[in-house]
Amino acid sequence: MQKVAIIGVGQTRFGDLIDKKAEELFAEAFLEALNDVDKGIDISEIQEVYIGNSGVGGGQLGNFSSLMTDHLGLTGAAALRIENACASSGFAMRAAVLAVSSGVCDVALAGGEEKMNDTPRKRVRYWLGISGDMEWERLSGMTFAGVFALMAIRHMHEYGTKREHLAMVSVKNHKNGASNPKAHLQRETTLERALASPMVAYPLTLFDCCPISDGASAVIVCRADLAKKYTDTPVYVAGHGASTDRLSVFQREDVTSINSSIVAARQAFKMASVKPEDIDVAEVHDCFTIAEIIAYEDLGFCPKGKGWKLLEEGQTEIGGKIPVNPSGGLKSKGHPVGATGTGQIYEIVNQLRGSVEKKNRQVSGAEIGLTHNTGGSGGTTVVHILKR
Repeated sequence: MQKVAIIGVGQTRFGDLIDKKAEELFAEAFLEALNDVDKGIDISEIQEVYIGNSGVGGGQLGNFSSLMTDHLGLTGAAALRIENACASSGFAMRAAVLAVSSGVCDVALAGGEEKMNDTPRKRVRYWLGISGDMEWERLSGMTFAGVFALMAIRHMHEYGTKREHLAMVSVKNHKNGASNPKAHLQRETTLERALASPMVAYPLTLFDCCPISDGASAVIVCRADLAKKYTDTPVYVAGHGASTDRLSVFQREDVTSINSSIVAARQAFKMASVKPEDIDVAEVHDCFTIAEIIAYEDLGFCPKGKGWKLLEEGQTEIGGKIPVNPSGGLKSKGHPVGATGTGQIYEIVNQLRGSVEKKNRQVSGAEIGLTHNTGGSGGTTVVHILKR
């Protein structure tokens, strides 16, 4: 199996981008990734293309990958649209890595795109809701926020997590996102304001929920032994893992964990030959604030039930022991569903290179980073570990 390197990354701003079409957004992210390859690359060298897209905004779902590659001038490459709910482009990244490592190709493109704000809110809520169980949860009235609210209530009951701890996630991520020029919500908030914001699904308020975003992201990978041909600053894919869990939350043995995250993380750590304590910076899937706290525990950053303690001690802030979501996370950076996974890769690559735009977001001396991308309410998860 070939080792794999990342040689270029790109991302649009995430936000309300109704003035741009899907193919325009993906082209913008791709061109940035192309220009990020500092020694240059010809697009004809890209042999495989994997694009994450959940179809939230509707539009062209049939032959979606062909629409994207046609717009990029990549008509000779093999292309595939990957749908895995919110983890779509995380799995696109894994597919690109597997294609290169298996020897199918030398260079591949992974990315994602989603247009959510040109669709009526009722329709968007429907699309997000069907990321979980349709028959027993969605059609009985359960919402996406409602599922994570159940997780939060149980976590509070079993481990003493408080609403204030949920709000601490929001405050931290908004602080980081305020310094990220590509974030959807570039503004800070306070603990008091987060706690007093409108209730969505108890105990989750508006400030516990990520926004509905448009955007695209792209990552170019190649064989590791070819990386220096393209760039002086390659970042290597040290490990990856992927897993599934019960789609319906009510069938899970423990609703305070996401087993697909636990399994995917174990696989990635084993492949990379590192431990959770070796991670210098992480981007985790905080679609709701409770999801970030659960991710701390599932990824092994702290013991089960002690995620709230990391927040109280400031350990997941920039400058802490394990900075989490320096981009602002889904909560502040935004969550254009299909683009989120490779958007996380974009952030970690820049963190490991030391090339984050604003230095107050830069994690000093970071050498090993992790991305954690979950689909729906945890039905699927993919984890990548990257090394400088």
